[in-house]
Amino acid sequence: MSAPQPAQAIRLYGFRLSGHAHRVQLFLSLLDLPVEMVYVDLRGGEHKQPAFLARNPFGQVPVIEDGDVTLADSNAILVYLATKYGAPHWLPRDAEGAAAVQRFLSVAAGELFRGPAVARAVTLFGAPFDRAAAQALAARLFGVLDAHLAGRSFLVGAQPSIADLACYSYTAHAPEGGVPLDAYPNLRGWLARVEALPRFVPMQASAIPAAA
Repeated sequence: MSAPQPAQAIRLYGFRLSGHAHRVQLFLSLLDLPVEMVYVDLRGGEHKQPAFLARNPFGQVPVIEDGDVTLADSNAILVYLATKYGAPHWLPRDAEGAAAVQRFLSVAAGELFRGPAVARAVTLFGAPFDRAAAQALAARLFGVLDAHLAGRSFLVGAQPSIADLACYSYTAHAPEGGVPLDAYPNLRGWLARVEALPRFVPMQASAIPAAA
């Protein structure tokens, strides 16, 4: 039985350097769904204008439009796409598997954001946060994830899930925030397995500042 397809291309509003937007773009590509990319000028404040706020009152990317459905928040979008268009391994239907995926969606919204994502935002964009504290949190998180991935191919089960996609982008680009990955072999192996998935698309890389 073939996977369902949308009636028309799913429109994705994103930003090339956003890990949140990339996790959605990546999943759409892995699912081989038709996509219309709309790049939002965050530097110019387009995300705070009325036209965009009508799609997401919080003024954040990503946002998708799938027919009559408009949906914001990257993790919510991953759940939506997995439920509507994905094979069961992307979001397990059993209680234990679903809870395990949710655990890592929470990590992506919590420690991963406050650690690697914030360190990168400070380094690349001058965001007003404590870079050293974010780097320290990232190191602790990566130590936990590296131990979790010992003997595992993916974060949940033997096949990839949206847990992997939620955690991939800001982990892979952590060095851009001054957080090296050399000390985490299991984590680096996991990144390579995600990157080997059919139709993988990378996030645009940024130059690593010399002081990072």
